[in-house]
Amino acid sequence: MKKFFSHLKGDAFGGITAGIVALPLALAFGVSSGLGPSAGLYGAIFLAFFAALFGGTNTQISGPTAPMTAVSMVLIAGLLAVNEGDVSKSLPIILAVFILAGLMQIGLGVFGFGKYIKYIPYPVVSGFMTAIGLIIIITQILPAVGYYAGEDAALIEKHMPHAEEMLLNDILKEEAGEGILVLENFKETVDRASRITPEEMESEASILAGNSASGALGALKAIPRALQSINWLELLLALGTILIIYGFKRITTAVPSTLVALVIVSGIAFGFGLDYRPIEQIPSGFPVPNMAIFTEFDFGNLMPYFFTAFTLALLGSIDSLLTSVVADNVTKTKHKPNKELIGQGIGNTIGALFGGLPGAGATIRTVVNINAGGKTRLSGMIAGVFLLLILLVLGDIASQIPAAVLAGILITVGFGVMDYKGLKAIPALPKDIKIGPLKLSSEVLIMIVVLLLSTFWNLVYAVGIGLIIASLMFMKKIGDLTALRSDVKSLKKEKAWSDEADFPEKLKEEVFIKHLKGPLFFGSTSEFQALADQIPITAKTVVIRLGRMQYMDQSGLYAMEDVLQDLSKRNIQVLFVGLLKQPRYMMERIDIIPDLIPKDHIFKDFDSCLNWIKNNVKDEF
Repeated sequence: MKKFFSHLKGDAFGGITAGIVALPLALAFGVSSGLGPSAGLYGAIFLAFFAALFGGTNTQISGPTAPMTAVSMVLIAGLLAVNEGDVSKSLPIILAVFILAGLMQIGLGVFGFGKYIKYIPYPVVSGFMTAIGLIIIITQILPAVGYYAGEDAALIEKHMPHAEEMLLNDILKEEAGEGILVLENFKETVDRASRITPEEMESEASILAGNSASGALGALKAIPRALQSINWLELLLALGTILIIYGFKRITTAVPSTLVALVIVSGIAFGFGLDYRPIEQIPSGFPVPNMAIFTEFDFGNLMPYFFTAFTLALLGSIDSLLTSVVADNVTKTKHKPNKELIGQGIGNTIGALFGGLPGAGATIRTVVNINAGGKTRLSGMIAGVFLLLILLVLGDIASQIPAAVLAGILITVGFGVMDYKGLKAIPALPKDIKIGPLKLSSEVLIMIVVLLLSTFWNLVYAVGIGLIIASLMFMKKIGDLTALRSDVKSLKKEKAWSDEADFPEKLKEEVFIKHLKGPLFFGSTSEFQALADQIPITAKTVVIRLGRMQYMDQSGLYAMEDVLQDLSKRNIQVLFVGLLKQPRYMMERIDIIPDLIPKDHIFKDFDSCLNWIKNNVKDEF
């Protein structure tokens, strides 16, 4: 207890400072996600508190982050499009996916997967992080210039025919659910259609217009229209925010420049009564659980979103553990990766119950906490409590923050999250693959594929495709290297080992010796299978030396079986020398031993094999 209180002052100051840094980012991430500022703030409150309480990194500060928000944004935009922009209708399934992601993180920690997260290839992470930055920057250009596609009268008018079609389809679906046949009740269908009001039509068209500008690709298409109707006040607020964030850092880093920009620009806009667009109203009072998750949603419908939830869980785990490594380096401590994943999962699960965005360990906030004196998990818990107090006391004031200010903050976040280290390394990386006339680095190719697919198609699928490509390229490289070291390409290249120097010259036409000097696996099987064709017709015995073949996978096992069967058909006997435990176990499982290789044809060393050859092979000639 005494030790706990000895760090109380530092933990309190560290937690409050980290909470101050987290506030503008939480609001900004909430707005950009589509769920509103309260979702970002709730996520920051519950994740900071519970991830610290149950996690495995003492100084970690957790909350909504750019990567987690970007994946969430894709999910939210898709569900809002399906549900015609109705947030209340979409919210139960959105939060259910967040809960599933949190539970998956807990599972990753419980089953000890924390130590394996580090094996995610760097090009995949690099391409993904750069894509996150681009998505945030592109999507925030529109609110930074004061353009909202759902309020563009010309664009709404353009979507009116589609809106009418959508409303008519809704009527037909409604009638089908009621068991009404259109052909038999045509009059009733027409009557329902006639009751569609212009307001309903315009509302539907507004939703369609807004959806058309969602995502990076939609925002890019909308930028020309946005530039034709720039709201100069909103643009000045956004630019002012960006300039202060970058400029104030040159003066001092003791005070977070993001918070300074938020306070100054918002204060000017509010104090001078400027006609700006504020963010959505933040609900007052203590957060309450969203029970619609359990009362209005069938968890059986979660299956289509399983991969999205897994991506959130995996991404949150990577993000958090990378921050844990940073914290270890600064504090000279050692985090517990599996416990950290459990804490993050608990925080994300509880946060989702209250309508919060999922998040992860945040590097900048964690470093701020450490530099301000935070030493124990109490600092993260204090950061969460501090944000809760801001919600309860200053919620109404925070609701007056200009939307353009948060857009400016997010643009700086977008630039900050991009992986410049990976981008700068592109020219220096070796060009090891050829695609048509082009020579490329395999790492660069993976990064570009993930970057483009993430930015303009689907974040979730892009990561999966990137992992598959990276794994295939890795397997090919390792296969090529292992095959080269295993020397399984040709009998003509075989060189006698030192213990074969006394092999009888008169038996060299009848006995051939083959060395395997590495694992026999999928990367080297094709060369090994060519062995049977290389044996001349004069051969009667083949000695395969296996003392350096430590491992055999299923592909290698069946390649060995094929070769032995081919040699058996040609009445060539095979002798094994130095067969190790794992390959022997594999061959005994499918009866290669003893069906194709009798146990008396397996020798511990070459000398005993040579004695057998002298006593048996020479008798035949």
